[in-house]
Amino acid sequence: MKFGEHLQQEIFPPWRLSYISYDVLKKDLKTRQLDHKWNGEDEDEFVKKLENELEKVYDFVSAKLSEVEARISYCERTIQTFIDNPSWSSDQNWTLMDDALTEVLFDVNDLAKFTRLNYIGFQKIIKKHDKWTGLHLKQDFIPQLRSKPLDKQRFDVAIVFISALHDICRQRGKPRPNSTITTDSQTSSSDKATVKYWIHPDNITEVKSIIMLHLPVSIYNKEKRYEPSDSAVSSVYVDNDEFGLYTSILQRDEGAEAIRFKWHGPTSTPDVYAERCTLQAEWADSQSIKERIQLASEDVSKYINGTYTADEFANRLRAKGTDPKIVDDCQFIASGIQKSIEEKQLKPVCRVFYNRTIFQLPDDPNVRINIDNDLTFIREDNFGGVVRRGLDDWRRPDVGIDYPFSYLDENEILRFPYAVLETKVQKKIPAWLSKLLSSHLVHEVPRFSKYLHGASYLFRDRIPLLPWWLSEMEIDIRKPRASNFGLSRSRSFKPLIDGQYRRAMEAEQLRMDIVNESTQMGKKSLESMGSGGSSDKLIGDVKRPPAGNEFLNVNTNMAARADTSAWNNRPHRMQSTLVVKGDDPLNYGPLSRKPVKPGEAPGALGEEINFNNGDIRLELGDPSGSGNEKGGKKMFENTNMYVKDPNDPNGVIPVKKVKVEPKVFFSNERTFISWLQFCALLLSVALNLLNFGDQVSRIAGAIFIGIAAGIAIYALFQFERRAWYVLYYIIFLTKCSYTFLSFLIIG
Repeated sequence: MKFGEHLQQEIFPPWRLSYISYDVLKKDLKTRQLDHKWNGEDEDEFVKKLENELEKVYDFVSAKLSEVEARISYCERTIQTFIDNPSWSSDQNWTLMDDALTEVLFDVNDLAKFTRLNYIGFQKIIKKHDKWTGLHLKQDFIPQLRSKPLDKQRFDVAIVFISALHDICRQRGKPRPNSTITTDSQTSSSDKATVKYWIHPDNITEVKSIIMLHLPVSIYNKEKRYEPSDSAVSSVYVDNDEFGLYTSILQRDEGAEAIRFKWHGPTSTPDVYAERCTLQAEWADSQSIKERIQLASEDVSKYINGTYTADEFANRLRAKGTDPKIVDDCQFIASGIQKSIEEKQLKPVCRVFYNRTIFQLPDDPNVRINIDNDLTFIREDNFGGVVRRGLDDWRRPDVGIDYPFSYLDENEILRFPYAVLETKVQKKIPAWLSKLLSSHLVHEVPRFSKYLHGASYLFRDRIPLLPWWLSEMEIDIRKPRASNFGLSRSRSFKPLIDGQYRRAMEAEQLRMDIVNESTQMGKKSLESMGSGGSSDKLIGDVKRPPAGNEFLNVNTNMAARADTSAWNNRPHRMQSTLVVKGDDPLNYGPLSRKPVKPGEAPGALGEEINFNNGDIRLELGDPSGSGNEKGGKKMFENTNMYVKDPNDPNGVIPVKKVKVEPKVFFSNERTFISWLQFCALLLSVALNLLNFGDQVSRIAGAIFIGIAAGIAIYALFQFERRAWYVLYYIIFLTKCSYTFLSFLIIG
């Protein structure tokens, strides 16, 4: 598909005028080429138009980001007001704020797609310009792109703040319990199912938004306000000249290890972690483990060259009063890493940088999701006589965390085109996560390793073996949307989650959960009866049925209707809808049964109408008050309307509650009007045939008039029939008006 068509398909209609005018620029470029040879005046005018488009897009993105920040600040102040004033802390207020944050989240997702689409548009049009004109605008336009960078727009900060506020709304302002998750110096990774996926840049913000609706963002340093640099993670991997660690990891040899020095945030961070990942470690019962110790930044070089020993490291920990067991574990790890560095002659070769977003509940380690974007690989070696770092340095001093590192030579850097999603699940994978991982938004890459990928590219002339997933880099990992999964907008641009409004989705999920719980309780009740349990205790006060009908009574009153009190008290409970005499009822959950006192006959199925609770009532009779306290006859009162009993093929259930949605009336009217429009079309054709045709045409016109008249009568009959079903009584004036309209068209 051409980019122009793709742009038109992906445009968000309310922002249509703010997108790059790609087709206009392309047409101008092509018209000038066909009219005359491209000259300096054409070049200046084209560059000026390009600069105007860039300024338009960049100003729109900046304005929208400011708007998002203002809305987040407003939500933050409002939530703080709810917390400070308990009288305002109602479920309705928290729900309103939650919906407002969801709307902001959708705007952030739309803005991320807008920025990405326009950035690609500028790249495409500049590439097309250079191809058609033979000039090199791509290099000359770099200063303008750097002054108004679209590729550096990051929405992680907004997502983090929205996640924090969304979690407060979810907790109704109550603080979460303190985290029970501990970070030991030695942890086994075999107890978690770890799987890795690639995410195309077009889908990164959407994936983060979907996960955020279920898991909050975990912040590494909670003692200070979150900043963009807090998500930066850098690691320097060590290996020897023969890349022995690389080869053993790729072949998954027993005891293969990867050693790195990792830090969070900028290079000025004082703490650095020395980590070692070992496959099937002998000292851990052949389990794959990850071990780490914390070092001071200024001690890393001395630790690598051996002047700072493991014993000195342990003595420092003892001086700080650290637990003796932890000191022994850290000393064992420090000694093992230092021994591997010395024996295998390891030295820094590759730096891996990325911005990480972690999703995890503070008190629940069962599910953890990491998303690493802006993944970059940088050479740290001194191979080939090129000095990139000093002999006493363990990392390059000229490289920070300023992605995309445009100051580095292209031969020393690799920018990974995708984000990496990593899931770590201890128990059963949640249903929402399973849907996400099987959707079009992610692409599974088993056993993907950042170090292996970076080393295989940066040192490909020194490495004989390559990872299997390099072939995946040659394909487009984007997949067509096969379902409604994900974030989208309705025709009125309202937020939709998996194709549904959020409240409707939550209500449906709640209903299904309660129905499943009731079904499970019913099965347990039947099993307990089968094992000799007392049926009198299960049935309660309901009178025992006659012999031969015991199973039917148990199924109706226990298995299918067990414990419906929780369902009846839910705020999102489905209300009754209008049914026609003899129709099968929809399955809206288990039915309830009124308790019957001993000695009395069981009552009818369903619930009695309570007109004081909002049930529908129609005044059909005498308004003077005869017949009931309000006057008039109530709909379905003392009538024989009924539906089939789903638990008894021979039984029926009297119609109790009726609730008619307003859209039912409008739907009936729309259907009727659409039929009349078709009749009007037929009549128009018939009149033309009668007035301007020959004898055969006049006969056809007369036939068309008859067909139109028949369709109009049929449409009127269906309209009246459905209207009677809906309300049983329609205002006489409305009926007359539609009747008059039908006969007017026929005449």
